[in-house]
Amino acid sequence: MSPQRIVGLVLLAVGILLLILGYNASQSVAEQAMETVTGRFTETTTWYFIGGVAGTVAGLGLIMFGKKK
Repeated sequence: MSPQRIVGLVLLAVGILLLILGYNASQSVAEQAMETVTGRFTETTTWYFIGGVAGTVAGLGLIMFGKKK
């Protein structure tokens, strides 16, 4: 397996982990109250989602289009 694909797998795993953390954070009572009052998530939760999507997309890209041996 090429090093690019290994990096892709790591990025995919980290991206999925960040998405899970973001989802869990968005379901907390404090986050729900903040969303009700302001209409949006806190910065931390938003960055979890942004990082999760970016990591997942980058990881999938490296896995699918990384160099083959």
